Amino acid sequence: QVQLVESGGGLVQSGGSLRLSCATSGFTFARYDMSWHRQAPGKERELVAVIDKTGRKRYADSVKGRFTISRDNARSTVVLELNSLKPEDAAVYSCKAFEPPFGATYWGQGTQVTVAS
Repeated sequence: QVQLVESGGGLVQSGGSLRLSCATSGFTFARYDMSWHRQAPGKERELVAVIDKTGRKRYADSVKGRFTISRDNARSTVVLELNSLKPEDAAVYSCKAFEPPFGATYWGQGTQVTVAS
């Protein structure tokens, strides 16, 4: 059974930091590209950061220099470190696993990030 379980969300003051973690099981993690997405109320879901199976990373322009994505293949976990948080970063953050090029896609249930101004 495939599972992606996010944790680490919460309430933080503007300028603060959070560390989100996505623990996975049920699939061969090292073969998958991993990404974080977020969706704020009334807005479409957007890609935040991607780390592919080789370790290459890319970020949305809005989070470059503030967020860092990493993966631990031994623990089948992907982490998103959020720094210098802004109120506009508030959203539900979800992780996704995708096996390139045409493989399966799996989603976690999400974790809420709230940023107080």
